[in-house]
Amino acid sequence: MADTGTQKPKSGWLNTLVDYGPLLIFFLVYKYYSPDEPDSLVEVAAMIKGTIAFMVAAVAALAFSRIKFGKASPMLWFSTVLILGFGALTVFFGDPTFVQLKPTIIYVFFGVALLIGYWRGTALLKILLEAAFEGLSDEGWLKLSRNWGVFFLVLAALNEFLRWYLDFGGWLAAKLWVFLPLSFLFTFTQIPMLMRHGLSLGEATEDAIENEPPTG
Repeated sequence: MADTGTQKPKSGWLNTLVDYGPLLIFFLVYKYYSPDEPDSLVEVAAMIKGTIAFMVAAVAALAFSRIKFGKASPMLWFSTVLILGFGALTVFFGDPTFVQLKPTIIYVFFGVALLIGYWRGTALLKILLEAAFEGLSDEGWLKLSRNWGVFFLVLAALNEFLRWYLDFGGWLAAKLWVFLPLSFLFTFTQIPMLMRHGLSLGEATEDAIENEPPTG
């Protein structure tokens, strides 16, 4: 019989809120202040206000994670630091390039790190996600690290493509309506592999949803 006292709390939707809530606030604030007609000054002001809201929401999400779960993942810490740094540059210079580059830097950093770890036989994703996927074999962790490493690099390339070919509003909308569905879809494609390496269907599905690395 399982020891219910050591079972981890179920918090899938809260994790999703922590990961993507700041991005949603960024989008909503920007849309609220963006002009109906072309106006470069109002557009810049809307971008700055959205970025400030993004920064505040990111800190709030980090604090909420610390209070609610007693910890914040290394990926969330890293993402929040970059949001604050690149967000501050965007606000100071009035240039969206900095906040748009933030996802690319995160994706490349973690993608390369995970693939180097895989090449060296170390599943870095296991360290980043800490106690997630209990029961997953070492081989399963290595494959999951490799797959997420490749996916992060794909997201980096996609972010750069959209950054170059869309205006700021279009790029921001794509972060919600393209990247978020893609991340969930990719997460579900990992379930068969997780099942082959130690997890049941229920465990694989639940853990995949609850412990999806943040891609916002």
